[in-house]
Amino acid sequence: MLTVLSVEARKLNRSLAALLAVAAPSLIAVFAFFMVLRGDRPQPWEMWLGSAAGIWAFFMLPMSVTALTALVAHMEHGPKSWDHLRALPLPRWKIYAAKAICVLAVVAIMSAATLGLTILAVKLAAAIKPAVAPTGPMELARWIKVLAMMFGAALLMVAVQLWTALRYASFVPGLVIGIGGTFFAVVATAAKQGVFLPWQMPVNMMASEPWRVTTALGLGGGVGLLALVALTVHLSRREVL
Repeated sequence: MLTVLSVEARKLNRSLAALLAVAAPSLIAVFAFFMVLRGDRPQPWEMWLGSAAGIWAFFMLPMSVTALTALVAHMEHGPKSWDHLRALPLPRWKIYAAKAICVLAVVAIMSAATLGLTILAVKLAAAIKPAVAPTGPMELARWIKVLAMMFGAALLMVAVQLWTALRYASFVPGLVIGIGGTFFAVVATAAKQGVFLPWQMPVNMMASEPWRVTTALGLGGGVGLLALVALTVHLSRREVL
């Protein structure tokens, strides 16, 4: 399994995945940087870190997962290399499991980068304009926990997007589902039923109502893990992609 993971990691390294992993968190950090400079009075760290986490979960995470899963699938669909991969002398499920693990690893790295780059951006802006330096405690452990929960709640969304991207040779179905899911998550933010939408589950980790947090995390994480297993089993049994 380690060999398969190593091969998948090298494929990602040669693709645009690294650029995506840097670009998405950087955009949030750049936004925070200029927002701090625009301010005329200090704001608490909670506001800046909460804003970055909200943007990540609300929009950037779903769109990044859509792009990343399409990219991972296209590495095989584009050159039509599935026949070669599936003919290798190793269990087929390892191929799909390795792809899922690599996608999750990149998403985890992007989550951490969002927090780290935002902190650096806010500190840089405060150094340029000391009058707006953030106040109060940073509560780093709290925000690490929030982003970790967002990652867990996003498992079902990742499974749906990756399953679609690997199942269909065209990237269109995956993009349609990702864009559509993000759209409905945005317009249904206040709806109670929105907590059951995979693309809205991560942002519910910041909800003030405990039931929304536990429901989204339970469904996103628990059902997400089952969906990832089902994805691996289903695709490994198919003869043609």
